[in-house]
Amino acid sequence: MNVLDTAAVFAAGVAAGCINAIVGSGSLITFPTLVALGYPPVVANVSNNIGLVTGNVSGVYGYRRELKGQRDRLLRLGTASLIGAVTGGLLLLTLPPEAFDIIVPGLIAIAVVLVIVQPRLQRWVLARREGHSAHGGAWLWLGVLGAGVYGGYFGAAQGVILIAMLAIALDDDLQALNATKNVLSSVVNGAAAVLFTLMWAFGSTEVSWMAVLLIALGSGVGGLIGAKVGRRFPPAVLRGVIVAVGVAAIVNLVG
Repeated sequence: MNVLDTAAVFAAGVAAGCINAIVGSGSLITFPTLVALGYPPVVANVSNNIGLVTGNVSGVYGYRRELKGQRDRLLRLGTASLIGAVTGGLLLLTLPPEAFDIIVPGLIAIAVVLVIVQPRLQRWVLARREGHSAHGGAWLWLGVLGAGVYGGYFGAAQGVILIAMLAIALDDDLQALNATKNVLSSVVNGAAAVLFTLMWAFGSTEVSWMAVLLIALGSGVGGLIGAKVGRRFPPAVLRGVIVAVGVAAIVNLVG
C-alpha cells in the first residue's frame, strides 16, 4: 500500500466502526474499499472481518451502560450467534461467492420492512404472547442463529437484521437493544475472525494483515465515536437511520 491507500483503508475503518456501533453495515464501506484497491473478494472479506472485531468491541464498550441487566439474555442469544458464525465462516471458505448474491439483498430488504413496521408488529406480538419472555423465545434464538450464519459469511447489514428481530421480539428500549445487537455482532465477527485466522495458519485462506491492522485501528476509534453519537438518537431517528442504511446496503449489493 502507498500512503493514499493506507489513509483510505484507515478512514474506511473509522467510518465502518462508527456505523456498526449505531446500526451495522460498516462492511459496506471497508469491503468495497479493499476490493477497489485490488484485493480479491474473499481475501478482502476475510481481512475486513478480522479487522472490524476491534470496532465491534469498542462499540460494546461505548454502550456498556445499556447492557446492565442483560447478562442472561446475552448468554442465551450469544450461543446462537457463536454457532451461526462458525457455520457461516465455513460456508464462506467452501461455497462459491455467487451463492448469496440473491439471498443477501433479500434478507436486508426483509429486515428494513421489519424495522418500519416494528412498533405495530411488536404490539401485536406482545398482545398475543402467553407470558413475557425476556429472551424472545425459540424463534428469536433461531433468527439470531440465522443472522450469525449470514454474518459469518459476509456480515454487511448484519446489524440491521439483528436490530429488526430484537425490536420485534423483545419489549425493551431501542438503545438497550442496540447494545444487545453490538454484543451479538461482536460474537459473530470474533468467532469468524478466530476461524479465519486458524484457516490462514493452516494455509487454507489468505489474509492481508496490513489491511487488518488499518481497519482494526480505524474501527476501534469509530466504534467509540458511534456509541456516543448513537446514544443521543431518539428511537424514531435511530429507526430512520437503520432504514436508510438498510436501503443503501441493498443498492450497494444489487449494484
